[in-house]
Amino acid sequence: MPNNIRDLDPSASPLDYYGSELRRLRESAGLKQAQLGSCIFCTASLIGQIETAKKVPTRDFSERVDAALGTDGVFSRLVGLVLRSQLPTWFQQYAELEARATCISTYQTQLVYGLLQTQEYARAVLHAGWADKVDEAVAARLERQRILSRERPPLVWVVLDEAVLYRPFGGREVMRSQLQHLLGYQEHREVRIQVLPFDVGQHPATVGSFTVLRIDREPDITYAESYGSAHVLANPETTRDCAHRYDHLQAAALSVEASAALIARVLEERYGDQSEPEGHTVA
Repeated sequence: MPNNIRDLDPSASPLDYYGSELRRLRESAGLKQAQLGSCIFCTASLIGQIETAKKVPTRDFSERVDAALGTDGVFSRLVGLVLRSQLPTWFQQYAELEARATCISTYQTQLVYGLLQTQEYARAVLHAGWADKVDEAVAARLERQRILSRERPPLVWVVLDEAVLYRPFGGREVMRSQLQHLLGYQEHREVRIQVLPFDVGQHPATVGSFTVLRIDREPDITYAESYGSAHVLANPETTRDCAHRYDHLQAAALSVEASAALIARVLEERYGDQSEPEGHTVA
């Protein structure tokens, strides 16, 4: 038996616990790694890496393992904890609060809000931000988005600075897909997207992006971040001030319908088929 398996400590982290449970239940089923791999269409090497906490499982992998081993959703439940543990330590508190929120109001100056990012846009953003493990970080970000598809999702109000539409993270194809994704939320009654146009000029959120979370029977939360740190505040005066500023931003922003029209126009004019080839600078 390899030492790296024998020395695995299930209490060390959610990833270690997942790996130890996978090995235990696989062996209880009388399957070798290669046999389980053939059942779920992956390699024995991948299963070995996950069992030794060297690789992070995906939700798809977890669902297939549950089906193959008949584990009644054990790994599908565990994988949420595993993926959340892959978020930066300073961000994990916010992610937990976000998952409990009934209303999310966010203003974003640089990027599409994480809950609305496509996989490839998220990859480009995380790569640009020098994430250590991009695959794991992308999986963790996509896991956050599951709150939008739950039975009672939060109401999400997003105000994007118009600059977000023009900043080409990942190139033209990635941006085209991302803007199409935003337009797809027109049919999603719990998500409302507005754009703060350039011609608004001065506005009350010049300090930068921020988010206000409303959680039932708890104080509102204000969140903002800087390099490698986050500020999660429940101070009533601060949250009232941020909520007031957000009201002003919403009033100054384009309506939901006019915002969708602007996004569609930028999509066509800047990232459509007639745009400049990849690799050329887009003015």
